[in-house]
Amino acid sequence: MGKKIIFLDIDGTLTEPGSNEPPESAADAVRKAREKGNYVFLCTGRNYGMLRPLLKYGFDGVVASSGGYIRCGENVVYDCPFTEAQKEKLLDVLEKSGIYRTVECVDGSYTDESFKEFLQANVKAGSNSEALRWRKQIEESLNILPMEQYQGQPVYKVVAMCEKESQLEEIRKIFGKEMEICIQGSDEFGYTNGEIISREFNKGKGVERVCDFLHIPLEDTVGFGDSLNDKDMIQTVALGICMDGGDKRLQKIADDICSAVDQDGIYRFFEKYHLM
Repeated sequence: MGKKIIFLDIDGTLTEPGSNEPPESAADAVRKAREKGNYVFLCTGRNYGMLRPLLKYGFDGVVASSGGYIRCGENVVYDCPFTEAQKEKLLDVLEKSGIYRTVECVDGSYTDESFKEFLQANVKAGSNSEALRWRKQIEESLNILPMEQYQGQPVYKVVAMCEKESQLEEIRKIFGKEMEICIQGSDEFGYTNGEIISREFNKGKGVERVCDFLHIPLEDTVGFGDSLNDKDMIQTVALGICMDGGDKRLQKIADDICSAVDQDGIYRFFEKYHLM
């Protein structure tokens, strides 16, 4: 049996949303999978700076910023921020549309000063994991700084938060051909949140780029995720697994449903599929 590449989303998959500490069982599964000769990659919407605390657990690489920044060991395999023109126009239209913005660079994120207050007022327990993740990360200062400290670094992704999804229509009209908006929470929660990334990349294309770099076929890939921004990864890997409690739309297209992260799901499913 050849080596496999295992791709793990972080929030809601490897860890509780907003956390940098996987359960001991999940960390043990990662270690045992690598001892068997497999590669284990983080595949996440987080930027590289936000996921650094997890690197101590011994991952072989990262697909960060939803596929916009990829590292295999010390090698930068892919690096694709917005162009300056795209970035400036996007941020301007978002601001004029009354949409709260969080821009993600390689080593840090910057958010509109009133974003935290909006989250506290609108995100409730039981809401989608992406919004809960953002509230935790802002409250715990996980390298998310006020927008006034942003100094023009390259941007790979913008997280948008607003009261109604209709506020994003102008973005779709202007940028629809070059950017993709992945909606995580809809109006039913009392707000809408989503990720805006370039159509040049996504988590699925990130999987393909890692496979090309390591010369391992897609048939030897496995992916674990929980939210709709994992869709491209789940559809690209040979074996796509959605977490129990994850987005119902993702569960419908996944090959299997994994027990929740706090129920030792990663360890149990690494065992089930002989990954360790």
